[in-house]
Amino acid sequence: MIEKEQIITIAERHLEGSDRFIVGCKISPSNEIELTIDSDTSVDIEQCITLSRAIEAELDREAEDFELTVMSAGIGEPLTSLRQYRKLIGRSVEVVLKSGIKVLAKLDEVSDETITLSYEEKQAVEGKKRKQLVKVTRTYPFEEIKSTAEWLDFK
Repeated sequence: MIEKEQIITIAERHLEGSDRFIVGCKISPSNEIELTIDSDTSVDIEQCITLSRAIEAELDREAEDFELTVMSAGIGEPLTSLRQYRKLIGRSVEVVLKSGIKVLAKLDEVSDETITLSYEEKQAVEGKKRKQLVKVTRTYPFEEIKSTAEWLDFK
């Protein structure tokens, strides 16, 4: 069986010096390999094809048959690496906390342990009868976050 580490090592070698990076790699028992890549800018189909061919050239189909799919991380897919978080600073994200709360906010900062989000929330303001929209900035540790994905608002 083809090993995940082997695929990642080959892919990293071919991505070295570019702004592309590996997001995930899955291998089924029947050697169906799915390699997901992302970039600090964008990933086009030609880059996926080139990487796929480079990986295939280093594997021996005679020794072991396999199916290889190289794809880019899609919009709306959960983020899996710190580099993906950093890429989205200043953009809208949907964060689902482990408590079940969903937060739509702008991603302001990312550290190794936390993210900082800003959003508007209705709060009671002294001297006002109704709750008012107030800009809130909160920091969430990664251990409280279930998933984060880029949020596209089509309004």
